[in-house]
Amino acid sequence: MQSMSKQLALVLSGGGARGALQVGALRALAEANIRPDLLVGTSAGAINAAFVALRGMNQASIETLAWHWRDAAKSEILTSNYVWVTLSSLFNRSGQGAYPRMRDFFIAHGLTPNLCFGDIQGVRLFVVAANLNCGCPIVYGTDPQEPILDSVLASAALPPWVPPIEKDGQLLIDGGVLSNLPVEAALKQGATEIVALDLSDSREVPSNARGWLALIAKLRNMAEQRQMELELALAKARQVPVRRIVLQGEKPVEIWDFGHADALMERGYHIAREEIARWQPDHQPVWPGWLRRLLKMSNANPQKERGTSSQISK
Repeated sequence: MQSMSKQLALVLSGGGARGALQVGALRALAEANIRPDLLVGTSAGAINAAFVALRGMNQASIETLAWHWRDAAKSEILTSNYVWVTLSSLFNRSGQGAYPRMRDFFIAHGLTPNLCFGDIQGVRLFVVAANLNCGCPIVYGTDPQEPILDSVLASAALPPWVPPIEKDGQLLIDGGVLSNLPVEAALKQGATEIVALDLSDSREVPSNARGWLALIAKLRNMAEQRQMELELALAKARQVPVRRIVLQGEKPVEIWDFGHADALMERGYHIAREEIARWQPDHQPVWPGWLRRLLKMSNANPQKERGTSSQISK
């Protein structure tokens, strides 16, 4: 039975290198003292969510996360030559692609194999991957003994850079294939209010683009958009408010291009701060309103008493 207490979920979508936008948005949320009870992430969003869950939703933690994103640009985790990567995957079925490089990067930056979901304090973390064998999303975080690193690697296993990961009879790939903005997973874990950081950007594939690569990208965008609409509709049907912040660069950014981290983090910060400013009436404490009404009543009473005295004297 789910608790009836309020549970604020921060939902972070996938988006590869565009995940730097979320770092800026997280800084704005921390400045506004918005602290989630749940962190739910897919792919790049899972990476950011795991870091915040382990280090805390504070300025020092987020600044460290920003440094990690800058370092990712130097590490070339995903190569820009995805055509070569695709052909290599087709003809070298035993290859692991970028998996070893990604795993080594995470470990070097603190996400060590010994860390489990049970080690997280003060917030609950859930990571979403997709199981090709059953065509369903897999949500990690309910088992306190589950290693966080394994779940994040599964959630970020994006073909063609990272081949599917075989584990316990499952064939796992990037969670964005089935739930790029995992609102449904947050609802299942008891969220009563959701803030969603959405990295989807259909501009990366121009409408006049042709060819089989453009076709695949358009099909992917269409499926992501449709799934997101269904999950948002589910939240509405359950009367769970979702504040969705759409995070996009000034220009489209490819998911493999980590070279724009600083500009994206700055833009994500300003987009989120402007959006949060629109929420402020909902987040103001109650007592200022009571104080204003009390002052108004006290100012009105003397006038009423003066009017009564005047009438008596007449």
